[in-house]
Amino acid sequence: MHYLLIYDLAPDYLERRVPLRAEHLALAWAAHDRGELILAGALAEPIDSAVLLFKGDSPAVAEQFARADPYVHHGLVLSWRVRPWTTVVGVDATTPTR
Repeated sequence: MHYLLIYDLAPDYLERRVPLRAEHLALAWAAHDRGELILAGALAEPIDSAVLLFKGDSPAVAEQFARADPYVHHGLVLSWRVRPWTTVVGVDATTPTR
């Protein structure tokens, strides 16, 4: 199953992320290397949200990521939520439907 971790970002996110970015990216790449995190990034124009796509048996892997993320710990993320995403089209769809 796919899960979207959705971050609502602080207005000054871009400025405040600089000293935390290496730690955040290390956490993200480690999750990717384990096959948990598929894609991640901030939404543009405006940069007020970020979306991280996880694959797993439950939302726990995405929730654990958020709880460990320095962006969350330091208030760059104002709120976060995990939503199950039923993917039906594409090579990586978890429920392919034609």
